[in-house]
Amino acid sequence: MSITRTESAIAIAQTSAASQKPSPLEQEVIDLFDRFRAPLLRYALGFGLPVQDAEEVVQEVFLSLFQHLQRGKSRENLPGWVFRVAHNLALKRRASLSSAGNLAGPGSAQEPDLRADPAPNPEDQLASNQTQRRLLAVFHALPEQDRRCLTLRAEGLRYREICQVLGVSLGSVSLSLSRSLARLTHAAER
Repeated sequence: MSITRTESAIAIAQTSAASQKPSPLEQEVIDLFDRFRAPLLRYALGFGLPVQDAEEVVQEVFLSLFQHLQRGKSRENLPGWVFRVAHNLALKRRASLSSAGNLAGPGSAQEPDLRADPAPNPEDQLASNQTQRRLLAVFHALPEQDRRCLTLRAEGLRYREICQVLGVSLGSVSLSLSRSLARLTHAAER
């Protein structure tokens, strides 16, 4: 975090501490934080970032949002705005970690264990685990844009919001999602 961001964070904290009751702007950012923290964290983790770095990305998103709103800038499509900022910050963080050699690849200890809940019998559990591994392998084999589109759609963003976050056309988002879903459906049916 740069000095100006740190100073801004201190100023925000001092303002809040002095007034005890958050201003309407602060309350709006707090409400947005409560609503989007978990989806943004999942999205940042999807870039392969360690949890600490993904959490820092999320914090920087909301600090940027506070500054954005404080300057009186556009409030149009704030969900798309926060995901776009998270996307850009996560890309920058991933690049800096990659250049420093601190980024773990897929299948490493950093990746969460995504096993299904135990099924009633071992055969069902084995079949479920095989399907899940197959779907996860298909997901990781998708082109990066397809994975990003699918992740954002799973987080509830609409096609137009995904376009804005990723900076691609509506047709590209539609094609990416249909291609991804077809591959996942095919893998699930096998």
